[in-house]
Amino acid sequence: MPKMKTSRAAAKRFKVTGTGKLKRSKAYKRHILTKKSAKTKRNLRKATTVDATNVKTMKKILPYL
Repeated sequence: MPKMKTSRAAAKRFKVTGTGKLKRSKAYKRHILTKKSAKTKRNLRKATTVDATNVKTMKKILPYL
């Protein structure tokens, strides 16, 4: 059986936490930031975990994480 390939795009965007959950950064922080409040931009800095509904798919494209 050949090795499974990791999705390189996904590998750059997700990390695994110590407990095995997937960590991701939040969206909407790239441009058009002038109309967003300071509170919104501050909350977008923090990383968050991948939703439970997407974990199965993410583990499939990241087999060696």
